[in-house]
Order: sequence, then C-alpha cells, then structure tokens
Amino acid sequence: MNHQSLLDKVLEIADTASRKVMEIYQTDFEVQTKDDNSPITAADIASHHVIVDGLKALTPDIPILSEESANAPWDERKGWTRFWLVDPIDGTKDFTNRTGEFTVNIALIENGEPVMGVVTAPALEEAYWGIKGQGAWKREADGSTRKLEVANPPKAVRAVASKNHMNEETRAFIEQLGDHELVQAGSSLKFCRIAEGQADIYPRLGPTCEWDTGAAHAVLVAAGGKVTQLDGTPLAYGKEDVLNPYFVASGAWYNA
Repeated sequence: MNHQSLLDKVLEIADTASRKVMEIYQTDFEVQTKDDNSPITAADIASHHVIVDGLKALTPDIPILSEESANAPWDERKGWTRFWLVDPIDGTKDFTNRTGEFTVNIALIENGEPVMGVVTAPALEEAYWGIKGQGAWKREADGSTRKLEVANPPKAVRAVASKNHMNEETRAFIEQLGDHELVQAGSSLKFCRIAEGQADIYPRLGPTCEWDTGAAHAVLVAAGGKVTQLDGTPLAYGKEDVLNPYFVASGAWYNA
C-alpha cells in the first residue's frame, strides 16, 4: 500500500472535520455524558461522521474503529491486519473548557503498528502528520510546513504532562528522571510536542484507549521517537481490550 498517496486525502478529511468542529466550538454547545462518564458534544459526533464517511469513500476495503462507534465485536476485529483508528476529538475536556488544546486524530494501523498518522489541532490551526520510515511534518497556523525531528534532551529533561491527568505515579516517574522541567499540553499534542522537539518525554501512567494515541504515536515514530510500555516493549494496537497499558512516549534517547 502506498501510504504517501493516501496521506493528502486523509489530511483533507481531517481538515474538513476540523472546520466542522470549530463551527460547533464557536457556539453555546451542550455537553452530555457517555456511559463511562466521559463528556461528549455534538462536535465529537459531527467529526466522527465526516471522518468515517471520508475514509469509507477513500478506502472502502479498510475497516474503521472510531471512539464514537467502538462496537465492532472482537470476533470481527481479530481478523483485521489493517484498519483505520479514529478519535474524532481527543481532549474533549479541553474542548469543553475551551483551552484550544484538543485534536482530531486519524491513524492507519498495520499488523498492530501505527504506520501513518494525521493529527490536527483545530483551534490552534496546526496539523501534524507522519509516515513510518518517511518522516513527519507540521503545518503551522500561517500555512507553512516544516519537517519534524525529536530533540536530544538538554541537561534538564522536558517532561510533558496533562493538568487533567497528573497523578502520584506520574509525578514519581518524572521525579526519578533527575533535573527536569514540566511542559503542559493537552490531548495527543503531548506526543506532537516531543515530535517537534519542544519536549522530551511523556509518561502516561493512567488509562487511555488505542484511539487516544494511535495517530500521534505514528507522528512521533516518524519524527524519530518511540512509544513503549514500561518494560520497553512497543505499544501495540488491535488488541481485544482497546485499553492501553501504561506507556512512555519519548525521543530515541530514553530506555525503559
């Protein structure tokens, strides 16, 4: 499969979803609660439909797993060697709190590995994308693009974390890194900050799902970074349980 030939179309789909999200962001939208007590808005649903419809038209033979339709049974999913993994809005709390740090995420998973990812930050007017082995790029708010590469960490490692998900385990992990500074970021932007060299490590010692991480994982790997479980093995996708184990996203310098 030619991932490069798909990339421009997937970015178009993500941009279309982003515009729809921003239309709703600029209104007095309602916030509802899903069965797992997580928030959902009309923007999540609208983005989901734009992305799913776009991907079905682009690649009708590739199945799609989206957070907002995550009901495909395991008996069906276990046969998927390639699938789209979608989070229509990652960081819904950032969306509802109007911080601007929420993202639209589309990943292509092949044999348990994210090989292509597109992440847009609609309110920041930024976009990130990457293909394994071919590099990663960022589109700035002014429309300019630049290639991304992870940084070699300075003496004080820049650890990126979320105000919404900072727990004692995460604090302890960061403290054992030694000299460090804390960089705040929301949603999957934490991966992207490492990919663009603005942070060095993101420990996530709390619950996430595959769709929360897949697209930005692909961007980070394409920029020269990695995402591993705490034992050093790669974070994998297409599992029966869509919950991720604890993981660490970082530049290539870190070893578990």
